[in-house]
Amino acid sequence: MREFRFGIDIDGTVTCPTSLLPHINKQFGCNLVLDDIKEYDLTKAFPVKEEEFYEWYRQAEATIYETSPAVEHAKMILLELQQRFELYYISARGKNVQDCTVQWFEREEIPYDHIELIGSHHKIETAKKFEVDAFFEDKHDNAVGIHEELNIPVFLFDTPYNREPIPEGVIRVKSWQEANEWINKLFPLKEIV
Repeated sequence: MREFRFGIDIDGTVTCPTSLLPHINKQFGCNLVLDDIKEYDLTKAFPVKEEEFYEWYRQAEATIYETSPAVEHAKMILLELQQRFELYYISARGKNVQDCTVQWFEREEIPYDHIELIGSHHKIETAKKFEVDAFFEDKHDNAVGIHEELNIPVFLFDTPYNREPIPEGVIRVKSWQEANEWINKLFPLKEIV
């Protein structure tokens, strides 16, 4: 039995944080790159009405998720982690995309023990419910809130839209490889005597 359970966000953490940009650029005639996204709210990065953006997003959501590339090394590290830890994905995606989300995990061969789509960015209660021992996130306020409420380490995957200061206990990482190094320090293998 695996002793610890990890809570893991999907978008921008397991999927590449640039996943949305080709779709946005095509739909809205932009040339956005990741460095243009300074806030989590994408509508701040280019001139678009929020209602128009979110109406398009609702219609394009499944296609975006189906075509999102995984972050480099995510599969390799997550396969390694699943040998020692339970992997519970907790995402703001809604239940309406449950099927395409599971299909994506299967197609990409990304390991999982459970996928919970909560339809909201408020992940603290779900992380509490599943009693996760660490969390992996790309949204700054989620990372800080989860750490402060649950007093667990949270790995914040560095992007231009989450560079606000972080408290001790929220660990900024640039890759899954770096996250794995931290995991090995914080959750060392126990020696069998």
